[in-house]
Amino acid sequence: MNAVQGKKRVLILSEGFGAGHTQAAYALAVSLEKRCANIETRVLELGAFLHPTIAPWIFHAYKKTLTASPKLYGRLYRSQYKKSLNRLTQLALHRIFYAQTAEIIRNWAPQAIVCTHPFPSVVVSRLKRAGLDIPLCTVITDYDVHGTWVSSEVNKYMVSTEDVKNKLLGRGIPAAQVEITGIPVHPSFREAHDKAKIRQQFQLAAMPTVLVMGGGWGLIGGDSLSEHLVTWRDRVQFIFCLGNNAKTLAKLTADARYQHPNIRLLGFTPDIDKLMEVSDLLVTKPGGMTCSEGLAKSIPMLFYDPIPGQEEENVLYFTEQGFGEPIRSADTIANWLTMLVSRYTDVQARRVWNYRQRMNMPSADCSEVILQVLG
Repeated sequence: MNAVQGKKRVLILSEGFGAGHTQAAYALAVSLEKRCANIETRVLELGAFLHPTIAPWIFHAYKKTLTASPKLYGRLYRSQYKKSLNRLTQLALHRIFYAQTAEIIRNWAPQAIVCTHPFPSVVVSRLKRAGLDIPLCTVITDYDVHGTWVSSEVNKYMVSTEDVKNKLLGRGIPAAQVEITGIPVHPSFREAHDKAKIRQQFQLAAMPTVLVMGGGWGLIGGDSLSEHLVTWRDRVQFIFCLGNNAKTLAKLTADARYQHPNIRLLGFTPDIDKLMEVSDLLVTKPGGMTCSEGLAKSIPMLFYDPIPGQEEENVLYFTEQGFGEPIRSADTIANWLTMLVSRYTDVQARRVWNYRQRMNMPSADCSEVILQVLG
């Protein structure tokens, strides 16, 4: 790929372990190019780009581990919490990615590299130890910081909260290298949209509306959650976003309980910002990216099935801040849906409160920080 003459180039590297890391990468690319006409970006999921045959198998195995053995994943997460990647994993990444990543960097010649996943950050850190002289920025895309994110070669960390910054400082990272920016979301999440046009686009009624999301994988908490929700379908409108989970989409589409004028079943859609705008409540897995998008839209959130580890920390943060709460029982859902039906103005007031709280949260902007790094 030839660079546009005279533009500063930013290479943004992600990985396909869940959709959030790459969504953050693209959101950052859009923000950078929108902010500065003299910037050219390139986003790569490093594993999928360099090894398109092997990568899907690795991501599938990761997904199976999370869904079949979440407690095992949680134990692994916690046992390695304060450690960087072990030497065997670093060696594997070195053998799989090192030479080809170096070639990408040499050919495209970026003025800065940004990583939204720890694996490419580890690879680029190793290249820097070998003599690569390009600023490396790492965006931590959760509300916690695992040891795999930490490397002395990172020039600038961009983090979600002051608590995450303090955790980095506790691991020896100088304060000047850490900026509280929040997790980057697409600029459209900070824009107001015409609700009437959105309802017309998705054939929605003007009534209390719940958006149910399962992240890029479309996991929606098993049958019990969705089945409990749709018992309210005569009084509440539901939008189920099932991501790339074609199997679950087909299953629900064939189920008579979901064949109702107040239920919309969607696969992957680029219009989550619009759907959050027109919805009153978000029921979601607590991925860092989805939570950040919900925060940008100030929508109240209910969280289900957090992955042990980082998603549990996400739930803790958003609950403590008052932006959402975990679904502890059917009563949690019943309380919110009753409020939607009987005390709708209370839900609207909660959204206004979320907005005011968000606006009072001090933070820089990821794209601004990168522009400063570029000089």
